[in-house]
Amino acid sequence: MHSKAEQFQITPAYLLRLVLVNTGAALAAAVVMAWVGRQLQPRQMFLTFVMALVYSFSIGIPAGLLLPLVAHYFQSRGIQWKLAAIGAVILLLTAAGCLIAGVVLVWVGLDDRRMLWAHYWDSLRLGSLMALTVSCVVFAYEDLRGRLHEATLELRTRQLKEERADKLIAEARLSSLESRIHPHFLFNTLNSIASLVQEDPARAEEIIGRLAALLRFSLDSTRHSTVPLAQEIKIVRDYLEIEKARFGDRLRYVIELPPELESAQIPPLAVQTLVENSVKHAIAPRREGGEIVVRASASAEGVEVAVADTGPGFRMEQAPAGHGIDNLAGRLNFLFGEAARLESIAAGGLQAARIVLPR
Repeated sequence: MHSKAEQFQITPAYLLRLVLVNTGAALAAAVVMAWVGRQLQPRQMFLTFVMALVYSFSIGIPAGLLLPLVAHYFQSRGIQWKLAAIGAVILLLTAAGCLIAGVVLVWVGLDDRRMLWAHYWDSLRLGSLMALTVSCVVFAYEDLRGRLHEATLELRTRQLKEERADKLIAEARLSSLESRIHPHFLFNTLNSIASLVQEDPARAEEIIGRLAALLRFSLDSTRHSTVPLAQEIKIVRDYLEIEKARFGDRLRYVIELPPELESAQIPPLAVQTLVENSVKHAIAPRREGGEIVVRASASAEGVEVAVADTGPGFRMEQAPAGHGIDNLAGRLNFLFGEAARLESIAAGGLQAARIVLPR
């Protein structure tokens, strides 16, 4: 019998277990009575078993249906109250069941009407002992079965969450890698490198190195659920320098990372996703370009990383499902729960997206 009402359901499987338990209890009682009374003839043993079966079902079926509800009702009242209530209900059901069974046996002719009350008191003593013993065993079994069911559900839920996290991380990596190997991005980057080869070979070599680092980080991002903030900011800087080679003075950026926050953990490509969004919406469409400010700071909640730009801004609920920012919000929720969040704010006259992480 389950200790929680939400676990207890009258299913065919539960009814089958109830029938088997009561039949087993009746068989055990019949064997004990036949052995004690030295009534070992087959016919006497069969009649004893039938009578024990009537008593067992008269007591066991109501107990099997009522005890889970009693256990749930007294769940929050302490183990002493719970056990006392279960014991009292078992004794009451035993008293009522023994009387019902005695009347049934008299009615079908298996017992003498004149011996009803004498047999009742005898059956009550034995029935109470059997009912308490069987109920305790069954209750312990059902409670353990319920706990195992809970643990299985929790394990399955955790596995589903882990699978979702792996999927989100993989999607983030694929999304990042896709943006890196997108023909427009690669062509623009290669054109920038080509134009620098003659006039600034050192700068061209630098951009090639940053592009390689960016691609390598995108490929390796699924190996870890979080990375140090300093490593993430390095990739952000590489990305911005690659784009700066394309946009020139149209792209201006500032990165502020206090040394004490360099070891703070953040999902890989989290800040880069926000910066990429700023380049796409605040820099590329505007002839005059704009500015991007990446600022990390400590707060009472933990660590805050804000990516602000001079663009038109956006609202988080407008982010396309399953892409970029929406994917990032899902990863934050899985890794940190309610302790982390992604939000849009106005900061210093600029529109910003802010990640809040626990320390």
